[in-house]
Amino acid sequence: MMITKEKLSGMIDHTNLKAYASEADMKKLCEEAVSYGFAMVAINSGQSNRCAQYLKDTPVHVGAAIGFPLGQTTIAVKVFETEDAILNGADEIDYLINITELKAKHYDYIKEEMQRIVDVCRKHHVISKVIFENCYLTKDEIIKMCEIANEVKPDFIKTSTGFGTSGATLEDVRLMRKHANSDILVKAAGGIRSLETALAFVEAGAQRIGTSCGIAIIDEM
Repeated sequence: MMITKEKLSGMIDHTNLKAYASEADMKKLCEEAVSYGFAMVAINSGQSNRCAQYLKDTPVHVGAAIGFPLGQTTIAVKVFETEDAILNGADEIDYLINITELKAKHYDYIKEEMQRIVDVCRKHHVISKVIFENCYLTKDEIIKMCEIANEVKPDFIKTSTGFGTSGATLEDVRLMRKHANSDILVKAAGGIRSLETALAFVEAGAQRIGTSCGIAIIDEM
């Protein structure tokens, strides 16, 4: 497919979610994101203030991961973490659903969780992304998550954390794009390490790419 380097760079969420990432690592991540014109830095929520300071007066967003990487905290905890990250400078939120509740078919719980987090994001004019973690879901569960998202209307639905048993697949992105309303965007993340792979996910319908290999992808381009 035909796409410019600048356009692809602007679709990449430059990622460092390692538990042992240092202050120097965060500074480097932010400097690289500015230099390459990436959309945002994807970080653990505790790094929000530090990265917000590094990225002050730049167009690069600060993306905090919420309920990471398992999603196994209560709704109240996730809402608090969301608010705390935003108050510390995050302007994008990627939260992981409670997969246990989805597997139990507690759809009201899943909808409430999504609604409350999305409401906080809307209140603060912050982008919201819902991580499905598709490697643990059936096709029917992915479709059900899309249907709930169609009611709540987050900005993005996202394939994976990158910490599960597998990352994004083209089949899952196509399935999400098919069943989500056109005003809900799709983010592919996990295992995207080459230009060829990144372009394949964009062609499949992803509008954002989460990767720690963004520099190698753009340099390859």
